[in-house]
Amino acid sequence: MAEIFTPFLAAFILAYILRPAFLWLEGRRLPAPAAAGLTVILGLGVVIAILSLFVGLLKTEIPLVKEQLPDWIANTQAWLGPKLAELHLNIDWGALKTTASQKISTHISDHADALMTSTFETVLMSGSSVIAAFVNSVLIVFVMFYLLIDWDHFFGLVKKIVPVRAQETVHHLAMHTDGLLSQYLNGMVIVISIMSAFYSIGLSIIGIKGAVALGIFTALMIVIPYIGITLGFSLAILSALLQFGPQHEIIWVLVLYGLGQFLEGFVLTPRLVGERIGLHPVAVLFALLLFGKLFGFFGVLLALPISAVSLVLVQYFWSVYTQSSWYQK
Repeated sequence: MAEIFTPFLAAFILAYILRPAFLWLEGRRLPAPAAAGLTVILGLGVVIAILSLFVGLLKTEIPLVKEQLPDWIANTQAWLGPKLAELHLNIDWGALKTTASQKISTHISDHADALMTSTFETVLMSGSSVIAAFVNSVLIVFVMFYLLIDWDHFFGLVKKIVPVRAQETVHHLAMHTDGLLSQYLNGMVIVISIMSAFYSIGLSIIGIKGAVALGIFTALMIVIPYIGITLGFSLAILSALLQFGPQHEIIWVLVLYGLGQFLEGFVLTPRLVGERIGLHPVAVLFALLLFGKLFGFFGVLLALPISAVSLVLVQYFWSVYTQSSWYQK
């Protein structure tokens, strides 16, 4: 069921994020379909820009890995050889390479049929995955377009489903949730913009290749608690190692990311986003694992906002429970 609901959840979240742009365009006397179409194009442009940024980052890193890998292997062999000799383990590296090549060739020839079958199945699965991703993308765009147009009508129907005696309470919770998410999203956009400039300028001063792409990527990954900054930091360290080796540039990268974490965690996020969500770190990790398992990478991105919505509901039901006569007795 998660595979079915994921595109609709993605379309709903994207429509919610892009709705201010739609309302702005509609306020310029554009027809609703035209405003929705331009809004969808804007959203697709942002997504394509982020994907292009990631591809550009890989184009910078992969050639560096290919360039440095032979030197890494040679240095490892030069370092490991004497260590093994001290342990009286005399290894003939040339014979080891020859033997490994022969065993690999024998294994391939003995299992040629199985290898071909496995390769064919992998290609088929990859092809079906590409087709499924394309179909889901089209579905997301289609649903998002109509959600933007019929947003008020859709929630009007939802309101009719709610019993009349509960409509005021549900409306209050919805407004509270909307305010929470709006402040969270607006604050995160500002934080990401500031941190993009901070990391890009800092990495450029250090001399890292692809500094702008890496800086923006690191800032974007802030939306994934703990995991995002770890990924960006690891890529920056890897880039410094590939370009300069174990030199003082590594220390500057450490200093840069340490300052970045301090600036983002103790200055920007508290002031611009605030302690709005109020989740315990263990609860954040649980949400990341749960929504990542249910909805994949998109679920990881949405774990924190959905947890915020859940927290509003939990707080409300807890207050109702504690004020009930059954609890007080």
